[in-house]
Amino acid sequence: MKYYIIAGEASGDLHGSNLIKGLMAKDPEAQVRCWGGELMQRAGGELVHHYKEGAVMGTTDVLAKAGKLLNNLKSCKEDIMGWHPDVVILIDYPGFNFKIAKFAHQKGFKVFYYIAPKTWASREGRNKKLREYVDKLFIVFPFEIPYFEQKRIPFIYKGNPLIDAVDGHDFKRVCDGRYIAVLAGSRKGEISRMMPICMQVADKLGCEVVVAGAPARSEEDYKQYIGERKNVKLVFGRTYDVLKYADAAIINSGTASLEAALIGTPQVVCWSNSPVTVFIGRKILRVFDHIKYISLGNLIIDKLAFRELIQEDFSVANVTGEIQRLLEDEPYRQAMLDDYAQIRKKLGGTGASTAVAQAMIDALR
Repeated sequence: MKYYIIAGEASGDLHGSNLIKGLMAKDPEAQVRCWGGELMQRAGGELVHHYKEGAVMGTTDVLAKAGKLLNNLKSCKEDIMGWHPDVVILIDYPGFNFKIAKFAHQKGFKVFYYIAPKTWASREGRNKKLREYVDKLFIVFPFEIPYFEQKRIPFIYKGNPLIDAVDGHDFKRVCDGRYIAVLAGSRKGEISRMMPICMQVADKLGCEVVVAGAPARSEEDYKQYIGERKNVKLVFGRTYDVLKYADAAIINSGTASLEAALIGTPQVVCWSNSPVTVFIGRKILRVFDHIKYISLGNLIIDKLAFRELIQEDFSVANVTGEIQRLLEDEPYRQAMLDDYAQIRKKLGGTGASTAVAQAMIDALR
């Protein structure tokens, strides 16, 4: 069968790559064409568009790149029509993928949505689109089960694919000695807001720091903030290795915080955005009023396993204090690791990617 897969960011590229491996294993005649990244390409997908060409975050980013997004949509629709797949598989990235879902549905293609859009946090109106345009929804978090049951949206849950990605990694040290890890996000906007504060924290602590460069980002994206600091090292393509051997990590909210929990790295999650985006979020989105946490790990166990420093709380003093506590307060550190064990337990066992691939094939047949 022919599978057309669309992922719009690094985490989607990771999940997409594992899904492609599962599809290839379960369907010997599988052909995969994709919008994604190097991981999906290496897994066997024919890459026609790299996610770095369209990644945006927040209202201001969307406005600035509106023309490019429209061109990408047009190009994607034309490519789908030309290739004529058996199914279009959308991975997260809702702003773009819902438009493709509507188009593909109207053109008569099967539409699967993998990694459900976070309608439980914001924009609940998108649930109507899930019902109208998506044939099968595949979710990856246990706390989503009661939500989508309540909303009467049929779904398939086969566990979380990150466990396979983490447990299957061959860990190797990136450097000798102790260090703090910094994962500043995958978008330029995230990096520009995270790196200046993280570098000031590095100055205050005076310790070694390893910055995990995000896929599709360049050295220049980070070097302008690192400057001439001798205690800061930039490493690309080895995020799991950077996390594994770090004493603690400063992480931009996202998939990386859950990866750190599964790997076992004590962390503090930090997040900030443009004033315009935050203003709109606080006025419109339910996440600030009804969701207790912004990090997946904390949401999974409905408990603050690790601190979240959001917007005004994301400061040099607060981050420095939290990292010092992670390094020096052993009971505090151990309590976090105990919560990590509960997060892993809640997510279930291995084999999620292959199980989802099989479920997709069964649905198509």
